[in-house]
Amino acid sequence: MFFRHVYEKGLAHASYVVGCQASGTAMVIDPQRDIDVYLEIASQEKLRITHVLETHIHADFLSGSRELASVTGAKLYLSDEGGPEWQYAFPHEGLKDGDTFMVGNLRIEVMHTPGHTPEHISFLLTDTPSGNHPVMMFTGDFVFVGDVGRPDLLEKAAGYSGTMVEGAKTMFNSLKRFKQLPDHIQIWPAHGAGSACGKALGAVPGSTVGYEKLVNWALKHTDEDAFVKELLDGQPEPPYYFAKMKSLNKIDRPLLSDIPALHRLGPDALFEHIKQETLIIDTRPKQLYAEGHIPGSVNIQNNKAFSTWMGWIVEYDKPFILIAQEQEIESITRKMMRIGMDHSKGFITDIQEYVDLGYTLRSVHQMTLDEVHEHMKDSEYTILDVRSANEFAEGHIPGAINIHGGQLRNRLAELPEGSLIVHCQGGDRSSIAMGILEQAHSRTIFNVPGGFNEWKQHNFEIEA
Repeated sequence: MFFRHVYEKGLAHASYVVGCQASGTAMVIDPQRDIDVYLEIASQEKLRITHVLETHIHADFLSGSRELASVTGAKLYLSDEGGPEWQYAFPHEGLKDGDTFMVGNLRIEVMHTPGHTPEHISFLLTDTPSGNHPVMMFTGDFVFVGDVGRPDLLEKAAGYSGTMVEGAKTMFNSLKRFKQLPDHIQIWPAHGAGSACGKALGAVPGSTVGYEKLVNWALKHTDEDAFVKELLDGQPEPPYYFAKMKSLNKIDRPLLSDIPALHRLGPDALFEHIKQETLIIDTRPKQLYAEGHIPGSVNIQNNKAFSTWMGWIVEYDKPFILIAQEQEIESITRKMMRIGMDHSKGFITDIQEYVDLGYTLRSVHQMTLDEVHEHMKDSEYTILDVRSANEFAEGHIPGAINIHGGQLRNRLAELPEGSLIVHCQGGDRSSIAMGILEQAHSRTIFNVPGGFNEWKQHNFEIEA
């Protein structure tokens, strides 16, 4: 048997290539949208991808299942569980609890594991030449390493009201069934640490049923009410783009099998976009953005959080352009592809082009920690903490107000009058917030580049 774990750090997304070397066939489970990674693995291992599997209708990335099936001729094996509202709207091999199929000598058994979503299924794998017992379980967003899938996304991100408590109860029952599985079965989930699909995902890529019974908080519960309360408490804010992914992964949509080439903009095109107030995403390091940037541009650095923050900030029905180095464009394009963000109008590589048009750059007003401490009780200043609600609850600067940076554009009316002092944990998120606030306000805004990390290091007072 051939096995390959494919991990995309930006979305903390895991997918799998599993093959039968005797037959030369392989399956891919929960693939990302830029599918060349799977084609390359199959080519190197002399395998033919014949099956593409999904555990559920994903919310945090745009699945590459249909692209992969289109290119390889593989069949799609998708859930037909969950009722009429949770059916995929394109041709596929429908799967229900207890169904089995073969990929060469590998036997796959379907297990309906609802809770995260109603249609969620997991796959038990038996390597038949080695024995008659399952050895692996691909759990999707059902059981993670150290955590389980959150049941509140349908309500918080996709607009299905009244579903999260019922989903949590369903998850409790699904876990009862999971506990009956043999301890030796390996667990391979669809996400790792950093994913917004849970609140305590481990950084280790895989686990076993037995180990999860020992350490996973969710599997220790025997009381349903206590489990539901703990599962729903403290979940991170779901990015806005989750609702879009939930829709696109379910319907028939245009396919994108190759990495698109973004158009480099000339000065005339840049001028036209500025005149039309097209959103500008500046992907440069936050220090360069602070030194000088195009007014109104938003700084989303090209790091592993880029995809998530694009999904928070950029609307799918409005154009945008990028500021990025040419050698980073392919990496950025892949990150945007993975969340279906295909509507960029192009990029520029040098903000000097903006200056050459006769415009002036803007710099970010920075504030030192000593200055923050001096102004924290001044009524003319408001300290705005743009971290998550969970981070804020654990400890914050006294008197600060909390609005998650991703929600800031929609909650500007909550900000009091006067000057703003903006911070996050280490400066990345506050740099994003500065651009959003700059677009909306003429007031004085200060960024605290060291953030709450440096505040703690200086032993200044903290509220919790």
